[in-house]
Amino acid sequence: MKPKVFIDGAEGTTGLQLRTRLSAHKEIELIEISADLRKDPLERKKLINQSDVTFLCLPDSAAKEAVGLIENPNVIIIDASTAHRTAEGWAYGFPELSESHRAAIAAGKRIANPGCHATGFIAAVYPLISLKIAPKSYPFVCHSITGYSGGGKKMIAQYEDENRPNEFKSPRQYGLSLSHKHLPEMKAVTGIDRPPIFNPIVADFYSGMAVSVPIYTSLLERKLTLEGLYNELSEFYKNSALISVRLAPESGFLPANKVEKTCKLELYVMGNDEQITLCSVFDNLGKGASGAAVQNMNIALGIPETAYLEEGDKLL
Repeated sequence: MKPKVFIDGAEGTTGLQLRTRLSAHKEIELIEISADLRKDPLERKKLINQSDVTFLCLPDSAAKEAVGLIENPNVIIIDASTAHRTAEGWAYGFPELSESHRAAIAAGKRIANPGCHATGFIAAVYPLISLKIAPKSYPFVCHSITGYSGGGKKMIAQYEDENRPNEFKSPRQYGLSLSHKHLPEMKAVTGIDRPPIFNPIVADFYSGMAVSVPIYTSLLERKLTLEGLYNELSEFYKNSALISVRLAPESGFLPANKVEKTCKLELYVMGNDEQITLCSVFDNLGKGASGAAVQNMNIALGIPETAYLEEGDKLL
């Protein structure tokens, strides 16, 4: 029998994307809740406990409540919310970081899907700390530009309203108090001493992200050239099916929507031997959300990692 998969919260942006992906997945059976019962706790509880895998695409408080509905000890929970990303007993769903991360996903019953901004930052910084290239005390700064779909249904409606304010045509910085909800996992997963100064920016395009981390090579523990750092990161991700390491584009421009509608993440190493920018480019709805969730499900169920994330030579 095929594993049964349920999405709790399939009406939000991530949930809808996930439903589209899983509807095409021939290795699982997607079980769905009636529209009139989608907020009924008894019906949700029944379907969660009937499933082999349940995705939580819910606000944090609702995700925690959903975990409390579990009676079946064998159900695998993949939580797309922020609620459990640093919680004890939860595997962090970023298998490319290490064999221990991958093993925890494969064996785990509780998997926390990474945040989108956090995915870009961690992809760049985790290897620096793991390979002892940068000290844990390095004063990291992170700038992240994202398409407006990352803000969910409300923000999508605001940006696509023909009567929207003029300010929506301009990139808008937010998280101005420097207390963004992704900061705890950015610090905890990389193991750095303090969270980065983080500047998220939303702009007038639907999906895609460019998450940049500037580096002074003079402050590194290991003094690497641009080429040296590129080689280190290329070796770190050499076995990854979804992450590739690249040098600056010859065009001199790096668009944030370069790999939209895919599950790829391209990590760019740019600059010179004194100042380097690491930039993760990916789709906030792909490797930054539903694509990563399907990848984690595949690993947890023993299905090939990129199954149904590919169509021909294009990763969906």
